[in-house]
Amino acid sequence: MKKTLLLLLLVAAPALAGEGKWTPQQVLELDPSWLKAQGLEVPPQRLWDPKRGTGLLAGAVNVGGCSGAFISSTGLIITNHHCVFSIVQEHSTPQRDLITQGYLATSREAELPGKGARVQVPRSFTDVTKEVLAAVPAGADDLTRYKAIERKQKELVAACEKRPATRCQVSTFDGGLQYVLVDAVELMDVRLVYAPPRAVGEYGGEEDNWMWPRHTGDFSIIRAYTAPDGSAAPYSDKNEAYKAEFFFPLATQGVKPGDFAMVLGYPGTTYRALLADEMAQRQSRVYPRIIDVYGESIRILEEVGEKDPAGKIAVASTLKSLHNRYKNSGGQLAGLKRGRIIEKQREAEETVARWVEKNGKFPEAQRARTELLSSLKDTDKTFEREFLLSNLRAGARGVSMAVTLSRLSRERAKPDLEREPEFMEREQPRLKDQLEREQKNLFLPAELRLFQAFVKRALALGPEERIAAVDKHFGAKATEKQVAAKVATMYAGTKVLTLADRLAMFGETEAQLTARKDPLLAFGLELAKEVTELDELRDRREGAALRLRPEWRKAVLAQAGKPVAPDANSTLRVTFAKVQGYSPRDGVIYTPQTTLTGMVAKHTGAEPFNVPAKVLAAVEAKKLGPWVDPALKDVPVDFLADADTTGGNSGSPTVNGKGELVGVNFDRVWENVANDFGYNPDVARNVNVDVRYVLWMLDQVEDADALLRELGVRKGPATVKEAR
Repeated sequence: MKKTLLLLLLVAAPALAGEGKWTPQQVLELDPSWLKAQGLEVPPQRLWDPKRGTGLLAGAVNVGGCSGAFISSTGLIITNHHCVFSIVQEHSTPQRDLITQGYLATSREAELPGKGARVQVPRSFTDVTKEVLAAVPAGADDLTRYKAIERKQKELVAACEKRPATRCQVSTFDGGLQYVLVDAVELMDVRLVYAPPRAVGEYGGEEDNWMWPRHTGDFSIIRAYTAPDGSAAPYSDKNEAYKAEFFFPLATQGVKPGDFAMVLGYPGTTYRALLADEMAQRQSRVYPRIIDVYGESIRILEEVGEKDPAGKIAVASTLKSLHNRYKNSGGQLAGLKRGRIIEKQREAEETVARWVEKNGKFPEAQRARTELLSSLKDTDKTFEREFLLSNLRAGARGVSMAVTLSRLSRERAKPDLEREPEFMEREQPRLKDQLEREQKNLFLPAELRLFQAFVKRALALGPEERIAAVDKHFGAKATEKQVAAKVATMYAGTKVLTLADRLAMFGETEAQLTARKDPLLAFGLELAKEVTELDELRDRREGAALRLRPEWRKAVLAQAGKPVAPDANSTLRVTFAKVQGYSPRDGVIYTPQTTLTGMVAKHTGAEPFNVPAKVLAAVEAKKLGPWVDPALKDVPVDFLADADTTGGNSGSPTVNGKGELVGVNFDRVWENVANDFGYNPDVARNVNVDVRYVLWMLDQVEDADALLRELGVRKGPATVKEAR
C-alpha cells in the first residue's frame, strides 16, 4: 500500500509546478527530465544522496522555528531579521539600542552570542512506520493508542540521540500513514554577525506585513560555532567557526521574471488534509478568537510600552510575535472566504465518499470520516476554556512561567519516558534557557494588565467551562477592582519574576515550590493541574485521530490519482517555483520586483516608513555599486515567486537552478495567507528579499568589506583575525 500511495503522489508531478512541499526522499522520485525542464541545473542526486543521508539540501538549516541557510564554508548563515530578533533584543538597552540601530560585528570577537539559540543541520531520514504501529497493543483504546505511539517515538528518539550533539524527532505524515525518524546535528553556539536597522528589517511594519508591493530587508546573518575538534559545544571563546560541507554561494546576478527558483526550509503546519468541517471550526472559532485575545494583548503592550523606553524594548519581541499571528488570522479568514476553500473541500470529500461507495476498496474510510466529524462536535462544548488554557503565552509571562515551573516539578518526578515530551531530560537545557531569556521580556506594568485581562475572560466563561484555579484565587464573582487588587498582591509577593529565584525554582520539587508560599506560584500550581488534564483529553482525541484519519487519507490519495503533497510538519521540504507577479483583483496587476526607488517613494520620515538616514544618504548619492538590475535600472529590494510556503519557511533560502542563493523568503502575500488550507496558483506568491539588496546594504551602506570577502563576493583574502 505504501509504495502505491507514493506512486500516486509522484506520477503526475509535471502538471503541478509550484504546488507541493516535497521531502528530500521524494525529490529523488520526481521525473529528472521534468525538474530539468523547470530549470534545475544540478543533478537531483546532488540535492540529496540517500546513501550518505545528506546533500545540498543540508545547507538549509532549522533556526529555532525558522529556516536558514549556510552561505559560506565558515559557518555563516542567512535567515530573517525577525528570526534572530531575540538575539538583537537580548543585547539591546536604551543606551545601546541595537534594535533601532542594527549591528555589524567588525571581528569574530565582536559577534554576539544568542542565549538558547540553536541551529539544526539535517543528517538523515528513516521510515519507522512499522516500528511505531507495531507498538500499539491489540484492542487498545484511543488514549492507550496515543501513549503507545508517543512512547515508541520517545524510545526511537532516545536511541538516535545517543550520538553526541544530536537532535532527533519522529515526524508524522498524513495523519499517521507514515512515521519518519529525522536525525540532525545540533549546533549550540550561535552568534549574531549582522542585523540591519529595524527600519530596514521591518520596513513597512504591520501596515505592509503580508502585503505587496513590499520593500522590507528582512534578513540577518549569524554564525554557528563548534569546539576546536569540530564537535558541537556550548558557547566558549575557544570555539571555532563551523565548517559547513554544503552551502549556497550568493548569486550576484540575482533573478529576473520567469526564472526558476527553489525554496528550501522547514514549513511548520498546514491543514490541507483536514475535513471541511474541521476547517470550518478554525474559520468560525479559532481565528476570530485569536484576533480577539491577541488583539487585546497587542493593545495593552503598545500602550504600556510607549510610556517607558526600557518597557518598549522589553515588550518588543512579544509584540512582534503577537502582531504576526494576529494579522495572519485575519488573512486566513479573508482567504478562506475569497477562495471558497471550505466549500471546495466539502465538494472534494463528497467526491471521495461517492468513489469509496462505488469501488468498495476502502471500507473503513467513510466510517472514519463520520467518527472524526462526530468527535469534532465534542470540542465545541469547551472551546473557550481550552483556548484560554492553550494560549497562556499570549498573556502574562509571569503566569506562563509559574505554570511551566509547576508542570516541570510534577513531570520530573516521573521516569523520563513517561513524561510529557516538552519536560523530558532532553528538553531541560531549552527550558532553562527559555526561563532565563524571559527576563528580557518582562515589564511589570504589562504583566499586571495582561494578567487582569486573562482573569476577566476566565470569569466570563459559562458554568461548564470554569477554570477552577481562577475561581479559587479570585472568586467566581470578583469585580474588576477586586481582580486588579489581587493581581497586584500576587505580583508584589512573587519571586517568579526574579531571575535568580526563578532559576532556583527550576530545580525544585512540587513540595519545595509549594513550601515557598509564593502567591503567583500557588496560582500556577493550581492552573497547571488543569492544563495537564486538558493535555490528557487532547491525547485521547489525538489517539482517535491517529486511528481514523489514516483510513480516510488512504481513500483520498487513491482517488486523487495525482500528486497530493503531504501537509507541512516542520521537516525539511523543497518547493519549486517561478519568479512571477499576480493579479490580486480585477483590473490590478502586480509586477514581481520592487526597487530602492520604490522604497524611498514610501518614505515619510515616520514609522513604519522611515528609511534610516545612512540608507537614504546612499540612495540620494546614487551609491548603487554593481547591484543594479539591468532591466530595472535600479537595485531590486524584494521579489515574488509562486513557491508553496507557510510559517516556518521564514528565512528559507531561495536558490536558483545552480544551487546559488538568489534571495531569502520572509512572507506571503495577503491573498495567499489561506494557502495553508489549499494551494491556488493564481495568488500563491511568496515574498523574498533579493540577494542584491542584501549585498547593496553590506557594500554601499555598511561598508562591510571583510564580510563581503568572506562571502566570496569581493576579491582578496579575509584578514588573519577573521580567518582564525
